[in-house]
Amino acid sequence: MSSSCIEEENLRDNEWYRIASEMLGRAGITLNGPNPFDIQVHNSDFFKRVLQEGSLGLGESYMDGWWDCERLDIFFTKVLDAGLENQLPHHLKDTLRIAAAKLVNLQSRKRAWIVGKEHYDLGNDLFQRMLDKHMQYSCGYWKDADNLSDAQDAKLKLICEKLQLAPGMKLLDIGCGWGGLAEFAARNYGVSVFGVTISAEQQKMAQQRCQGLDVTIMLQDYRDLNEQFDRIVSVGMFEHVGPKNYATYFDVVNRNLKPDGLFLLHSIGSNKSDDNVDPWINKYIFPNGRLPSVYQIAAASEPYFVMEDWHNFGADYDKTLMAWAEKFQKSWPEISDHYNDRFYRMFNYYLYACAGAFRARDIQLWQVVFSHGVTDGLRVAR
Repeated sequence: MSSSCIEEENLRDNEWYRIASEMLGRAGITLNGPNPFDIQVHNSDFFKRVLQEGSLGLGESYMDGWWDCERLDIFFTKVLDAGLENQLPHHLKDTLRIAAAKLVNLQSRKRAWIVGKEHYDLGNDLFQRMLDKHMQYSCGYWKDADNLSDAQDAKLKLICEKLQLAPGMKLLDIGCGWGGLAEFAARNYGVSVFGVTISAEQQKMAQQRCQGLDVTIMLQDYRDLNEQFDRIVSVGMFEHVGPKNYATYFDVVNRNLKPDGLFLLHSIGSNKSDDNVDPWINKYIFPNGRLPSVYQIAAASEPYFVMEDWHNFGADYDKTLMAWAEKFQKSWPEISDHYNDRFYRMFNYYLYACAGAFRARDIQLWQVVFSHGVTDGLRVAR
């Protein structure tokens, strides 16, 4: 496979090339064009592969080095703004996977641990270099910030202020990650924190981070929780719950939250209620994940809670992902011995594709505050 671009005169009789060129042209993208968002194709089989396999073929062919793009983030923004993802074919495997998701609980107790092992256990060396000092693998709050560190500090403070944390309270952190929020809340607000995660690597680091604080980190499924807490928070975990478990999830939160308690849900969200999951993301990044819609969250929470506040700052995830990508690339020489070039291309593709999706407002980031009904109402921090 040549590393140089394929000359267009050699593709005049390639019907797959013609179709792909016309489709991308609708988004203002030129094959082998001069713009940073134009894609440079190195393998003539690329066109057939993508048109036959859709998103999975696009991502895997990039991982295989069949094409490059200087600004993948802009490429994906343009593709999504033009609606090209709806014009790509659905591979038979994707159809079967969607059908299976309707019939099978892909986020059952047994399967829930898969994403922990396949993604969050990739290696703390990678995430320590890519993320901020708090190891926040979720959207920062960039309202008054101009760098990743300040944005994540602001996000943690925003969460704690929305929950109105006070000394002596018991806080449950469902999906506590590497313990950044648990440490921040315990250290700055004097609360006792109980965190749960399904990642062994996250538990190990979280326990080290929170040593000496009133923090307990457990490796367990959220469905096994049965205790009373003043406040409950869940950041970047609901995306792994799955529609078949939404009712169970809110039932668990309800039974663990005191009558006068508050619950904050921080989650990426979908504009539509459907069973579609990007097949490339599902295979390589977040297996069995599913983005909830406004309707799905509202329907599942309705039997238990009053929705006090709904805050969308999805545009901030674009900035967060671009900051992660910059740090990932700068740190690659330090960690490349632990991975390979295909992993490097995969992770770059993931970060920039997601940045483009948030920039196009194709997906959102929500913080939703729930209560059992605050008597005098709730004044929610911004």
